Amino acid sequence: MLLRRFACDIEDRLARVIESIAAAAPFRHMVTPGGYRMSVAMTNCGHVGWVSNASGYRYDAVDPETGRAWPPLPDTFLDLAARAAKEAGFDGFVPDSALINRYEPGARLSLHQDRNERDLTAPIVSVSLGLPATFLFGGAERSEAPRRIRVEHGDVAIWGGAARLTFHGVAPLEDGQHPIFGRHRINLTFRQAR
Repeated sequence: MLLRRFACDIEDRLARVIESIAAAAPFRHMVTPGGYRMSVAMTNCGHVGWVSNASGYRYDAVDPETGRAWPPLPDTFLDLAARAAKEAGFDGFVPDSALINRYEPGARLSLHQDRNERDLTAPIVSVSLGLPATFLFGGAERSEAPRRIRVEHGDVAIWGGAARLTFHGVAPLEDGQHPIFGRHRINLTFRQAR
């Protein structure tokens, strides 16, 4: 389900919270197990954060760059994720992790599945802020041609159930200027990781 402009009414609060999280756990470009630098800068908050390095993809309670626990999930995030999930029929969703991706012009995210979570019955709640992007939503196999869906500032996508392991990604971000987030697209991905 795609909820258009669902997060726009709290955009200023979200911007402040993201800035606070990034001050404690700075954005960084992680490296894939194959040794490639990701074009998207990332940080996390919650009980665990998603990390990638030569040993693989995983959730970890400790930020490998700071050696400290990730910042806690703020109430603003918890409320937004729960309200969006409920709209999509996933009442009672309580995330324990939020991956925060920062895209600059040209950055992209190749087709992948979110499958590192222990409970695959919980949905994924994905919030788009800043520059518009083309969200790629494929099928159960990477080879299936994805639908191209334009997502704009404040849009929230939710998928779960039979669609939970759908391959998805983001096409290269086009350049632009957003009044709050400048030349960036921010994506908040809420999950039940543990």
